[in-house]
Amino acid sequence: MKPYSKDLRIRVLAAVDGGTPRDEVAKIFSVSLPTIKRWLKRRRETGNVEPKPIPGRTPLKGITLGAWLPEHLNKNPDLTLGEHCEAFEEHTGTKVSTATMSRAIARLPGEWPLKKSLR
Repeated sequence: MKPYSKDLRIRVLAAVDGGTPRDEVAKIFSVSLPTIKRWLKRRRETGNVEPKPIPGRTPLKGITLGAWLPEHLNKNPDLTLGEHCEAFEEHTGTKVSTATMSRAIARLPGEWPLKKSLR
C-alpha cells in the first residue's frame, strides 16, 4: 500500500491548524482520526510530515524479471509459464514461481497469450 501524499498531509494539517475540528477534517479529506493524530505527532517530533520509507529490501527479482521478460517473450512466445521460469533461472540464476512469472507477464503492456500446458 502506498503512503498518502505529502501534499495531502500538509493540507490536512493546515485545516487542523486553521481550527477546523478533527472529525470534520477527517470526513472532508477521507482520512481517519488516528491518521491525523499520527501526522500531528510526526510533525511535532520531526518537524516534517514525510512518509517513512517502506520497510524491506528492494525487490530485485521483479526488476530483473521485468527487464529480461519482453525480449524473451518476443523470441519465445509459445513457451509455458514453467518453461519461462526455467529460462529465467538459466539466464540469471534466480528461481521464480509460475505465479510470479504470470504476474510479471500480466504487468507488461500489450496482450501476451499464456500457454498453460504442453499438448
